[in-house]
Parts: sequence; C-alpha cells; structure tokens
Amino acid sequence: MRSEGDTWDIVSSVGMTALGVAAARAIETKRPDALVHDEYAAQFVVASGDSDMNRLINDPTLWAQIPFTSGFIGYRSRFFDEFFLSMAADAVTQAVILAAGLDARAYRLDWPTGAVVFEIDQPKVLEFKRQVLTESGAVPRSDRREVAVDLRGDWPAALVEAGFDPTSPTAWSAEGLLPYLPGAAQDALFARIGQLSVPGSTVAAETVGKGVDIARIAEQESEHLKDTPFGKVDLASLFYTDERADPAESLAAHGWTTSSLRLQELAERYNRPVAPVAEPLAEMFDNTRYLTAVKPF
Repeated sequence: MRSEGDTWDIVSSVGMTALGVAAARAIETKRPDALVHDEYAAQFVVASGDSDMNRLINDPTLWAQIPFTSGFIGYRSRFFDEFFLSMAADAVTQAVILAAGLDARAYRLDWPTGAVVFEIDQPKVLEFKRQVLTESGAVPRSDRREVAVDLRGDWPAALVEAGFDPTSPTAWSAEGLLPYLPGAAQDALFARIGQLSVPGSTVAAETVGKGVDIARIAEQESEHLKDTPFGKVDLASLFYTDERADPAESLAAHGWTTSSLRLQELAERYNRPVAPVAEPLAEMFDNTRYLTAVKPF
C-alpha cells in the first residue's frame, strides 16, 4: 500500500505503471493505424529487464488480453502530443510535464526554437530514462530539464530552481497522474499551477468524472490482470481514493476557460473506433475526460 513519502524506481510501485504505459506505446507504434510513433518506448522496456513487459511487446497474441494495449494509450498519447504541438504553434515555448515517467516528448516532438521542457518525476525514474536515452544516442529537440522531486512535496520551488520562468506562458500536462496523488496533493497541484501561470498558459489533464468508484474499479481490474504481464501492477494498492475537487471546476472557479473530451470523441477525431473492453474498464473509460484549460488574458 502507498505511504507518505514512498519512492520507487521503474520496476516497482508507481514506476511499474510508467513502464507498462511505455510498453503500450511500443505496441501502439507497431499498429498499422498507429496514432503515435514512439521509437524510444520499446528501448525503455528492453532496458528495464522486466521479462513480463518484454514478453508483452514481442508477442501480439497477448495484446488483446489487456485493455491498455488495445489502443487506449494511443488515443491518450495523441491527445497530449497535439496539445503540446498546438501550444508550440501559439508561441508557448515553456512546457512542464508533471509525473513525466517515460514520456519522450522532449525528444520526439517538433518543438520550436527556444522551447524549454521541464520533466518532473521521482529521481530514480528520471535517472533511468536519462541513462537509456543517453546510451541510445538520442538528442532532445528542446532544452530538456529534469526536476527530480515528489509531486506531493514542494515541487514549485524545485521547478523554479531548475529555471522555470513564472512570467512566461506555460503548457502544463497531467497525464495518467491524478489517481496516484492524495486528494490534498491533487488539489494543491492545480492551485500551484494557477499561482505559477500567467495569462496565456494552458493545462491538459486526464481526469475521471464524479461518482466513479475508483477503488472498486482498481480492485476489479487488478483481479482481471493478475494472469497477464500486468499482473504485478496492483492498481488497488497504488491509487488514492480519498475526496478531492474536480479539476475542471477548480480551474473554472479561478478564471480558467475549460473544455473536455470523452474517449469516444477522441476516437471520432482520430477516425479510429474504440475497441470494446470489458467491465470494469469500460466504466472508467466512459467516465474519463481529457481536459484542456486556458488562463485568459
């Protein structure tokens, strides 16, 4: 179970979920109708040495067993890719990826000249990513800056120390993050984003609608995945299920203009139907929202 101040590397606790997402992106990249192409995702999986995840990315017969690899990560990744590219097109050149995990957008997206991308995550996760990318000879397409800090702590101070400019418009992302934060930390996260953002800043976040029993879904999904390569990822023990504010409502209350999309709407946008998934994930997918918020001038 989670505890205050717990830490992890890429093959334990929350870090294992980041590795699982990398595996899903590697699988997405191999699809004939791929929504994203991430040449680094498979490299992370191989470098991790995790036999189950390596077996997963190399055996297509396993993909249909696991909803996360049935295309869901493709929709999500494409949404956040487009968010950052749109902000870059609008001359927003400062980006912050919260809980960056094995996100390689600093390397694979076409960033404008002068773009600075801050990646916040646990020290061991960032260290692993840096080592793999360095050994592969990868070169970032932006000024990538690591911020090794826990998002439950004073991450704004660490971000500013890394060179973040609070007077410059910023594009923020919270992808696959919020259930891993206590309610108080999630509420503080958006409050701090508001304090650090000038007009013209934007936020993209993956959220779950009100009334969804995350604890029940996590328990059922952990049971569903136990005999798959994801069996060691016990979501029920990793999610926080305490009370928290709705991010869209919180941002709107502080003057941000918000909009959101459902998974089905992303599928229509990207012209790829959503593959059927069994309960309980069907309920969670139906209630997942892809939020965008803009701080107006």
